[in-house]
Amino acid sequence: MRINKYLLIGLVAFLAFSCKSDDDDLVTIPVRDRGEQAIEDDQALLDYLSTHFYNYEEFENPGDDFDYKVKFDTIAGENSNKTPIIESDKLITKTVNYQGIDQQMYILKIREGVGAKPTFADSTYVTYKGELLNGTVFDNTTKSPVWFNLSPYSIVRNGVVASKINGVIEGFKEGLQFFGSASGYTVNADNTIKWNNDYGIGAIFIPSGLGYFNIPRAGIPSYSPLVFQFDMLIAVEADHDNDGIPSYLEDLDGDKDVSNDDSDEDGIPNNSDADDDGDGTPTRDEIEIAEDGTIIFTDSNNDGTPDYLDPDTFQ
Repeated sequence: MRINKYLLIGLVAFLAFSCKSDDDDLVTIPVRDRGEQAIEDDQALLDYLSTHFYNYEEFENPGDDFDYKVKFDTIAGENSNKTPIIESDKLITKTVNYQGIDQQMYILKIREGVGAKPTFADSTYVTYKGELLNGTVFDNTTKSPVWFNLSPYSIVRNGVVASKINGVIEGFKEGLQFFGSASGYTVNADNTIKWNNDYGIGAIFIPSGLGYFNIPRAGIPSYSPLVFQFDMLIAVEADHDNDGIPSYLEDLDGDKDVSNDDSDEDGIPNNSDADDDGDGTPTRDEIEIAEDGTIIFTDSNNDGTPDYLDPDTFQ
């Protein structure tokens, strides 16, 4: 079907939108103390969560014309009796240690989603809207889903990095991992997609330290906490170098940062390097993949280091 072709094109392209952690050519201002800013941002987020509500009543009793989109509003006037987000049983608090600082982010899991959930290194197809705490919308793709690569990777040609693809900001990456994708979709006569109504729906509230911090973006001042509401439509397990090992398994030190794992120290991270140990034998030829998809990390010389990471074992 044509739509599958379009989805594949989108996946390869990994279009760049506001959630990208791309700070090229941006003007920075003096950097504040991250710990102090984390405290200030957390108070701002708590104030927002205490004074705003989402359209929970529509989700609890959806009408035939309900679009299943998250909407926020202030608790005031005719909305003075609404339940604030901070009191919702669907709100999760997550502590994220980033650049040595513990920071609080908040995840509103309205619907978990029945499909696969992404890891920190996978690819996702989502609709989303990003706004500031004052309600200013800085990006909106709610009508046009986009692909996001959650972690960075490099495109390598002839052993040389040809280009680098950025991941997304830390808070966005952390938040999406709580949500599953749709179980499937149908293609309408006009070639538009109708998603099965079981995809993940939610919102994340993140401090500036897990966003752009001191780097301003279009419509986003420096040190701005951010709010994203989104639908998780597809999650794809990424293998960026096509070596048979999913990218999340190439995070050898377990810090959920694939950019600093480079076994052969050739300047190409393992998740982008088709020959992780640099012995001339492709990684794909130094592992085995069983019929059920299980990866067998062979260790021919029984030295405790799998062949694909052992430069002393090669063909």
